[in-house]
Amino acid sequence: MNYKETLIKALAEFCRLLIGIVFLFSGFVKAIDPMGFEIKIGEYLAVWGMEGFRFLGLTVAFNLIAIEFSLGLSLLLGVYRRYTSLLVLAFMLLMTTLTLYLVLFNPVTDCGCFGDALVISNWETFLKNIVLLAASVFVFVHHRRLWPCYSNRVRWFAPLFAYACCLYFAQWNYKHLPLIDFRPYKEGVHIPAQMSIPEGAPEDEYRYAFVYEKEGVRKEFSLDDYPAEDSSWTFVESRTELVKKGYTPPIPAFVIYDREGNEATDRILGHSGDIFLLIAPRLEEASDEHIDEISNLYDYALEHEIPFYGLTGSSGEAIGDWTDRTGAEYPFLETDEVVLKTFIRSNPGFVWLRNGTILKKWHHNDLPGEETADRLLRVYREGIAGNEKRNDWIYISVFTFTLPLLLARIYDFLYFRRRKKRPVNAG
Repeated sequence: MNYKETLIKALAEFCRLLIGIVFLFSGFVKAIDPMGFEIKIGEYLAVWGMEGFRFLGLTVAFNLIAIEFSLGLSLLLGVYRRYTSLLVLAFMLLMTTLTLYLVLFNPVTDCGCFGDALVISNWETFLKNIVLLAASVFVFVHHRRLWPCYSNRVRWFAPLFAYACCLYFAQWNYKHLPLIDFRPYKEGVHIPAQMSIPEGAPEDEYRYAFVYEKEGVRKEFSLDDYPAEDSSWTFVESRTELVKKGYTPPIPAFVIYDREGNEATDRILGHSGDIFLLIAPRLEEASDEHIDEISNLYDYALEHEIPFYGLTGSSGEAIGDWTDRTGAEYPFLETDEVVLKTFIRSNPGFVWLRNGTILKKWHHNDLPGEETADRLLRVYREGIAGNEKRNDWIYISVFTFTLPLLLARIYDFLYFRRRKKRPVNAG
């Protein structure tokens, strides 16, 4: 093999690794939080005036996640090299076109390509896609030079297994809370501290311009030299431009109101001791399948003198409908729906606070019973419970996914080794 051929093969393998890792990471982090990706798809549909198709958001989210993940794995393992490289190229052409549209018109602040795990600007996303598109072209042109991990006999297993596993993993995270919480409302976070701005933190810098007119001629002035005392100039308009973005706290705002419109933030975040919150971003769409469990938690709170509030972004009418339908006796407070969707990926979800700190969060499918609440109450008296069990599940998930792929590779190797040892019949 000559020098040029070696260089081309090395570049092709590098591009294969780059695209495969990015696709795997992107699919994995979105599978951890499929509800977040569904919300992002809903933003796109709203921008394009296609809100009537929101009911397809979850189906589209699940399948896009699984397709991206399986393409990344297929490219890394070198299976169906021609078709995989072609699909990756088509995918990157579509994504690059989309991000060019985002750069030009800025309909959403970020494309959501890495979910909340890694938020990058539209320009950064576009540049990233340009690099991946160029790598995709190179991989497609030189796909025959990629090393295949599996033979033709076994190669079908990898993409189908990856697609099925990713769908299952995304569905599990959708029906429970995300295995990894990438948002600022993690367990153990003190919310007021996440809302505060450190002393000396950089502030937003603006440029102010003032347009005045004199004798039919318009001129733009700065804040330092505008003709405030010269009556011969007539004010036309002012412009404000953000020059440099200052420090933004992880939680920009979390303002809570009672039913009468009075601010009640301190009642929740400033409360000394434990407090239970039933969080429902939209009560109109909230699941009412676990009303008995919620009622039991409310009774537990009354018994242990723990304040219990419903927190929603819905209107007073929706609150009334929920109360009539479920017989809820706990009071409701109101805040922004988007904030609550960020707080917990469940509608409704249950949150245990202590002194403004998030001790524990539950999906409505995993609401704690009285025994669990008693055990946690004892644990929290000694400190905040950790996430060791959740971290164990991450390791188990990775092991469960990689083991069948490894076994398929071993079977493939042993099968061809046996075939190689068979004597060849003469004649």
